[in-house]
Amino acid sequence: MATETPVLEATHREADGSRTARRLRAEGLVPGVVYGGGSDPVSLTVNERALRGVLSVHSALIDLHIDGDKSQPVLIRDQQRHPVTGRIMHIDLIRVDLTKKVQASVPVEVVGAELSPGVRFGGLLEQIIREITVESLPTAIPDSLVIDASQMEIGDSLHISDLVAPEGTEITDEGDIVIATLAASRMAQQVERDEEESETEVVGEEGEAAEAAASDDSSDGDSDGDGA
Repeated sequence: MATETPVLEATHREADGSRTARRLRAEGLVPGVVYGGGSDPVSLTVNERALRGVLSVHSALIDLHIDGDKSQPVLIRDQQRHPVTGRIMHIDLIRVDLTKKVQASVPVEVVGAELSPGVRFGGLLEQIIREITVESLPTAIPDSLVIDASQMEIGDSLHISDLVAPEGTEITDEGDIVIATLAASRMAQQVERDEEESETEVVGEEGEAAEAAASDDSSDGDSDGDGA
């Protein structure tokens, strides 16, 4: 995991409805809530730029400070984003006990694809799963899990079962879920189809030629019989 847990400064707010939330967003703030840990939920706001900075660290665990009070270890439970701009519209945080295991979403990084035989022969890698769920102590949640694609051939797939989690971390998703596939490019597929069609045409022409030859032989035989 990250060498330092990022700190997120927040301000307590009253839950005043959607109109207030729109005003806060216009001011560069993101409304949110923190809950769990045996305490009451608290509505809050965070600076959007500061939040983006924390998210860029790729640390699952965050030290939350509300109005300068003591740190609360939290995880991001949910982010609501604008469907067009991608801006964070609302954030849900959950308090955690550092001595108890929790489940968290962790990014999956596929590396080495450009070195794979399949890509070198024109294949295209498609990453289907970008996050998986793991269970571990909050302080042991990995920043990401890396999987090597450098040996993939066209037609190969990588599965969750191919991931290796660090000690103390368990992957809870089903192992047969596909993470990435390596398929032939559209151009390669079209070339293959064209070749198959050409072969079919050649076989068809050969068949027609054979039928014609057989027909000629039959006609010659009939003519000889008539002459007799």
